Amino acid sequence: MTTSTPDRRTLIVDSAIDLIASRGLRALTHRALDTALELPAGSTSYYFRTKRALIEAIVDRITTRSRTDFATGQADLAAPTGAPGTFTDSAPDRLAAGIAGWLDRLLAQRRNHLIARHALIIELLGDAEMHDKLASSLFSHRHATTLFETLGASDPATAAADFIAVLEGLVFDRFAGARTGLVPGTAKSVNQLATVLAAQFRAIS
Repeated sequence: MTTSTPDRRTLIVDSAIDLIASRGLRALTHRALDTALELPAGSTSYYFRTKRALIEAIVDRITTRSRTDFATGQADLAAPTGAPGTFTDSAPDRLAAGIAGWLDRLLAQRRNHLIARHALIIELLGDAEMHDKLASSLFSHRHATTLFETLGASDPATAAADFIAVLEGLVFDRFAGARTGLVPGTAKSVNQLATVLAAQFRAIS
């Protein structure tokens, strides 16, 4: 059975993400991908003529997957029910637990995406369009602002930006920082994330 063109392109892009995660951005070449996928020489360059085209496809892949995951797990990010601006004693813990579960799944299922994204964010600092697209690919400032409006923050936009900075720090700490040994998919992993997030929510209660 032959592989269709869209499937072949996706296979190459996914392999490129894994290659960046395991060997670094400098290792990303058309030849390396052909070798990794056991494809005839020149196959990757047939689908992606330049390295730039390949990187654009990687950014699109990470962004699209993130949107899909966000839509699937959006219930985890919802504010506790109640009138806007209300924040009961249990709300920070419940909200933090939901978001921590979502982050934990991200760490468990998309570690290579996280590593590749971080490498590319640095690489693309001088490319405003690509950098901004990648930088906003995991966490939505618009949705975070809506969340903090619901929670009654005095400055929802700033609270959202600060919260996203915390989320970025939490995931980096887990895939490349001091807590890489903390295994996602465990109660200890979720609790570590939830503890930090709950403190953030209590600060606005």
